[in-house]
Amino acid sequence: MNDHVSTHQAEDDARNEDILVWVNGTLKPRPQATVSVYDAGFMLGDGVWEGIRLYSGRWAFLDAHIDRLFDAALAIDLDIGRTKDQVKQALFDTQTANGMTTDAHARLMVTRGIKARPFQHPKLSRSGPTMAIIMEHSRPSIPRPIRLATVPHLRGLPMTQDPKLNTHSKLNCILACIAAEKAGADEALMLDVHGFVNTTNACNVFIVRKGQVWTSTGDYCLNGITRQAVIDLCRANGIPVFERNYTLVDVYSADEMFLTGTFGAQTPVGQVDGRTIGTGQMGPVTARLRDLYKALVGA
Repeated sequence: MNDHVSTHQAEDDARNEDILVWVNGTLKPRPQATVSVYDAGFMLGDGVWEGIRLYSGRWAFLDAHIDRLFDAALAIDLDIGRTKDQVKQALFDTQTANGMTTDAHARLMVTRGIKARPFQHPKLSRSGPTMAIIMEHSRPSIPRPIRLATVPHLRGLPMTQDPKLNTHSKLNCILACIAAEKAGADEALMLDVHGFVNTTNACNVFIVRKGQVWTSTGDYCLNGITRQAVIDLCRANGIPVFERNYTLVDVYSADEMFLTGTFGAQTPVGQVDGRTIGTGQMGPVTARLRDLYKALVGA
């Protein structure tokens, strides 16, 4: 089983070779879009980021993404040095410079900036912050439902590395992804500290049982904006939805399973730990939620 796919798999697009990347207020060709080896983001993973998608000329849930970025920066005591409107304008400027109208993905990153010496203390970041926006033509190309494998890696506790922070420090998720690939799956299903189903290494998780949609309590995962959009769509359209604790027993016997994230929106899961979920294909509730989501974002 070496035909791995990813929830972030996109069609090849030659235009991405010639994109302009926004770095600290300057638009640079991709090969020149660099940061210092002394940058706190490179050296320590000291930074926060957001992924945002462009549909039909509109950035989906833009205010929610920018609010979350600023909340995360406040949580790690990082001064972005720009207002929310200025950050949005940087996004719009990058979009205009690249001539993008739809099916684009932006990764907006802010780090603590360039350090005076190669050590941990935040006071050594004397020149900062560093802010960059990578914007690519990006249409998801996920050829089949995702296969997951449960891994021993957990999302952190709030007093270790709070999983609600969208930080550059992603090593625990990367190790989880590697473990899943070693097990022959595409991505990792991660449990919380109590053994309840939590999230994958990259996405939020939903199952469908007898017409009900279940997701985790949200206590130990990134509270995804697409996750919340799906919850809201369920409530607005008469689909019973629950944020609750559930286990692998519930997953293995689920009728459907899907993942949510900014890039893939709603990605069906066909298999967990070698067990087929439902029919192994996208189920009717997932398909309905996909259509409702597309209408919501104008895709």
